Amino acid sequence: MENPGPPTWHRPPACLPHDQLDLPPGGARVAVAGLVLVRQRPGTAKGVIFITLEDETGISNVIVWRKMYERFRRAVISGRALKVTGRVQREGGVTHVIAEHIEDISPMLDDLTRPATVHRPTEP
Repeated sequence: MENPGPPTWHRPPACLPHDQLDLPPGGARVAVAGLVLVRQRPGTAKGVIFITLEDETGISNVIVWRKMYERFRRAVISGRALKVTGRVQREGGVTHVIAEHIEDISPMLDDLTRPATVHRPTEP
């Protein structure tokens, strides 16, 4: 029996890999997706939340303004994996995505734990 190898991560449609986030110009609308590594809500940030996402190519920094947090609260709080659509912002050599839409894609993680289907050639 052939070893199917490790499961592959099925990238959400139209998502930019994190290592390519420096390609679009500032202000461009992009979508990124990944595992949530860190959620930070500093007391001095006036309700702003900072999220760090990781995919197989690297990490992305996401800024969630208070209004977006209120709109996508459930995904921001409980999502293990997120798809974030927003605008690229570059400041001081750091690239951020300013969130405009946040989607919890945690169910995609469940696909990684399902056994791969092994296709056997049919015998004549």
